[in-house]
Amino acid sequence: MPTLVIANKMYSSWSLRPWLLLRQFGIVFDEVLIPLDQPDTRERVLHHSPAGKVPILIDGDATVWESLAIMDYAGESLGARAWPEERRARAMARSVAAEMHAGFQALRNACPMNLGRSFARAQRGAAVDRDVARFAEIVRSAQALAGAGGPFLFGAFSAADAMYAPLATRLDTYGFDLDPRTRAYVDTILSMPAFQEWRDAALRENWIVDDDEVDEEPVAVHRLVA
Repeated sequence: MPTLVIANKMYSSWSLRPWLLLRQFGIVFDEVLIPLDQPDTRERVLHHSPAGKVPILIDGDATVWESLAIMDYAGESLGARAWPEERRARAMARSVAAEMHAGFQALRNACPMNLGRSFARAQRGAAVDRDVARFAEIVRSAQALAGAGGPFLFGAFSAADAMYAPLATRLDTYGFDLDPRTRAYVDTILSMPAFQEWRDAALRENWIVDDDEVDEEPVAVHRLVA
């Protein structure tokens, strides 16, 4: 059975991505959670991967790190339908997934993933607005190309949706005003049973990572522990 090494479910956007894909496709795996920002965090992660970062997938004698690589491996070796079958949709799905991996920096920096709080809508800068607008365009163009078969970016769930799931949580957490299509997509991600399982576990965590707690008053606190 493969093992997925992850960090705090409250904050770790990169851990969420392959976890969500594996769970969505019914792949059974063991989970090792290494809390962030602890004295032994790096040492424990390095025990599993020389890169010193999570997530990490260990499957027998194969060790895979980086979210996209893990999801590709899951598609090749574990039976996940990671990418759309149709050629053009698959090409676009891989392109937008890579774009998420390397981009959206303003939104990621201003709005860390934090499933334990909700914040009021606020002006967060022109660069953040451009990232939100770009995401809305990705939703529109992906669904226009291949969205007839379901509510996800390319109809059925794929690795592209796993890559954008943490961004969807940010748009919800920080109260962004979204067009109806983008809002519907965000709600689709948030209503996934696999995502709700992750979020429920996150809300039971009792670790606080200061770097992922923005300095503003929340409108709601969702944590289930003090």
